[in-house]
Amino acid sequence: MNLTLPPKVTDRAFARLAEINGDAGETKALRVAVEGGGCSGFQYDIRLDDPSADDLVLEKDGQKVLVDSVSLPFLANAVIDFSEELIGARFVINNPNATASCGCGTSFSI
Repeated sequence: MNLTLPPKVTDRAFARLAEINGDAGETKALRVAVEGGGCSGFQYDIRLDDPSADDLVLEKDGQKVLVDSVSLPFLANAVIDFSEELIGARFVINNPNATASCGCGTSFSI
C-alpha cells in the first residue's frame, strides 16, 4: 500500500528560514509551490509569503512552510531541505514523484 503523506521539512530548512526571518526583522512563511513550465515540465516556486486559507501549514518553532492545495499532490512524500554546496546555498526539494529533473534542480517532470 502506497500512502500519500504531506511533504516533510527538515530541521535544517526550518533553521535557515529562522535565520532569514531574523535578518529581515519580520516573520514570513516559506511558500513551496509547483507551477507549469521549466525545462522539464514543472518547476518549483520557492519564496517568502503569507499564509492563504487553502494552504497546508507545516510549522516548527514558530517558522512556517506553506504548500497550496493545487501543489500538494505534486509534493506528496517529498522532503524540503536546505543545502549548502560549492555552487551555492538554496532550499531544495527531494521529490519521489519526479521521474526526471534538470541540472538546475528547480524543474522536474512526473
